[in-house]
Amino acid sequence: MWSYEISDADKAKLEALDNPKMMQIIDETTKATRPSKVVVFDDSEEDRVRISQLAIENSEEKPLAMDGHTIHYDGYFDQGRDKANTATLLPAGEKLSRGLNVKERESAMEEIWGLMDGIMEGKEMIIRFYCLGPTNSRFSLSVMQITDSYYVVHSEDILYRPGYEQFKNLKDKDDFFCFRHSAGELKNNVTQNIDKRRIYINPSKGCVMSVNNQYAGNSLACKKLALRLAINKANNEDWLAEHMFISAFYPLDERRKTYFMGAYPSGCGKTSTAMIEGSTIVGDDIAYIREGAEGEMRAVNIERGIFGIIGDVNAKDDPLIFKAITEPKEIIFSNILTTEDGKTYWSGMGKETVIPEEGFNHSGAWKKGNVDAAGKEIPMSHPNSRFTTSISELDNADENYDNPDGVAVDGIFYGGRDSDTNVPVAESLSWEHGVFVGATIESETTATILGAVGKRASSPMANMDFVIVPLSRYLSNHLKFGAKLKRCPKVFATNYFLKSENGQYMNEKTDKRVWALWAEGRVHGDYNAISTPIGLLPKYEDLKVLFDGAFDDRNYTLEEYNEQFSIRINKYLEKLDRMEELYSSEENMPEEFWTVLKSQRANLEALAEKAGKAVVTPAELA
Repeated sequence: MWSYEISDADKAKLEALDNPKMMQIIDETTKATRPSKVVVFDDSEEDRVRISQLAIENSEEKPLAMDGHTIHYDGYFDQGRDKANTATLLPAGEKLSRGLNVKERESAMEEIWGLMDGIMEGKEMIIRFYCLGPTNSRFSLSVMQITDSYYVVHSEDILYRPGYEQFKNLKDKDDFFCFRHSAGELKNNVTQNIDKRRIYINPSKGCVMSVNNQYAGNSLACKKLALRLAINKANNEDWLAEHMFISAFYPLDERRKTYFMGAYPSGCGKTSTAMIEGSTIVGDDIAYIREGAEGEMRAVNIERGIFGIIGDVNAKDDPLIFKAITEPKEIIFSNILTTEDGKTYWSGMGKETVIPEEGFNHSGAWKKGNVDAAGKEIPMSHPNSRFTTSISELDNADENYDNPDGVAVDGIFYGGRDSDTNVPVAESLSWEHGVFVGATIESETTATILGAVGKRASSPMANMDFVIVPLSRYLSNHLKFGAKLKRCPKVFATNYFLKSENGQYMNEKTDKRVWALWAEGRVHGDYNAISTPIGLLPKYEDLKVLFDGAFDDRNYTLEEYNEQFSIRINKYLEKLDRMEELYSSEENMPEEFWTVLKSQRANLEALAEKAGKAVVTPAELA
């Protein structure tokens, strides 16, 4: 039965699961990859500690000066999600929306098994089990992770709940996700064959295969790769899987607690919104959503940790995150600058920080002014450098972050990186309008994805890269889900990146706290709003009170308000034109989408004609 080296104790761990499908997967993987040994870990604290030790012993991580902190480096060309080499495997002739990568299933499987042939020779194959979502919950899904990287399983140990015991109790022995990964050939602990990097998602089998990479977005299948499988599963059932944070927001007097979710493309303020001062966090990235017993929207965070972008995190702009990552606790940093004495540095960590002239980073030994092979100056930390830590370590962890029944959600934020169109915050006019707001998110691309930076991209619900069902079906399911709720959340569009004509940001980074306070108040009817074609806008006098209460030294002026909340009619009309062109190629689009688009266009054109100009201030609309 056992065609590979494995200890008696690890054999017993697998046998206790009593799962033929699992054993078949392990057998076919070992035969192809030919590891020197197979090791199996359960939910015990002893196994968890051993994994973190092995990540260091194998030099995948290095201890830092502060207790519990380690550093991991990915290769110079392995610093973001690889969209070009990530594909969904479908039968011949099938495709996904907007040209998302699709490969014919049989030939792609043959290709990646070929790349994995013997790839674990001389290495240990690690088998680890996780639970996506709280254990013993109707929301949650089981996972088996197979990898040759202790960095991967150490990261997933921080980010996800242990799942061995839940796996043991699976009623449907076939109902789990399977992830296979190999970092491939390593030199100086960095993946070498990046030209053979492949990340293939096979929804028909609930499986992901990933090879020749280390960056977490490509190698930690529990994260965005599992999100793709969950979206496919949710859209075949009766729930939603979304790229959303979950946090509780409170009014200034803290008399109540209101849970919000929020969807933002990577690098657009998602984690910092989830961690706004005065809030408590359930999760910062991925949510599973179901209808509650009383017709409310309920959501769980599938993770128990944070894999956050560290660039520009500093004590002034992100005080909660900064405090969390500068104290002794278990944290994995990736691709930042470290020095021989084990200190850490990243871009934007604060003006008072003196950055050393040399150290070690994602390029290897680094000195200020170093350039790469293309003559491009190498920054002291990569723009997509990260930190990985547990939510339980945060001062603002919400009391319900691990609640198996989730939390009731009353508000949703959608936002992107938009320099010239959307106002900082606006409430949608209805659930249908809210789905339209989510469907029309645009964002200027950042370093979280390999390729061009600054290009405007459409990302419905900040989820475009992960939707492996027809987009029309995905949006229709959102509409149906909201329609059946007795207590439907309010939806808000946000934008932290609006710029003036001179290229300066109109908002302070911390202003997002006020936009969240206003939205929380709107959920409970605390504030009136100005009705416009693009949604309901806050009144200046309400924002002024909120700014005065939230900040000691922020004088929010009427001039700022008018500049930020003026409706740039032509810009909105141009956006509607882009959305019409994009979605016109989608078959079976829900009629509600076109109704909202046509209504908004007509109302904007009428406003332009009435006002006789292309930019209208809130005062002219009140």
